[in-house]
Amino acid sequence: MTVADRIEREVYVPAPIDRVWRVLTTPEHIRAWYAFGGCELDLRPGGTLRFRWDEHGEFHGRVEKAVPDALFRFRLAHEPDRPGTEAGTATLVEFRISPEGAGTRLRLTESGIRALEVSDEAKTQHAEYATLAWTSALEELAALAAASHN
Repeated sequence: MTVADRIEREVYVPAPIDRVWRVLTTPEHIRAWYAFGGCELDLRPGGTLRFRWDEHGEFHGRVEKAVPDALFRFRLAHEPDRPGTEAGTATLVEFRISPEGAGTRLRLTESGIRALEVSDEAKTQHAEYATLAWTSALEELAALAAASHN
């Protein structure tokens, strides 16, 4: 069984880059497009993040880098309710945004799946679920940014 090590998705957002950045990195917006049970986020490098879902629990993470209007990178624990933020217990999630025409190109990469310290079956399940979740989340984020004016 070959386990994918990375997930890559991208979406064009018909909104200015500063609006996409706000929707991508502001907890109240993140709750609308991704972490429906709540979000806490300290954007400084080394800052903590927490994403919550009623059905999945709370996932902990650590901000690696945040460059306004360009890059948001963080480690996200593979398992809920655990503080893991290192390779083997977390994946690396990276959003890159760049201007494109009148809008913004948003690229997502989640990597480090093969390094997770779980069975190959669990890694495959993670990759499959995360692919669907990120695809849906990016669609929601794009719609929210396109409709948002704050």
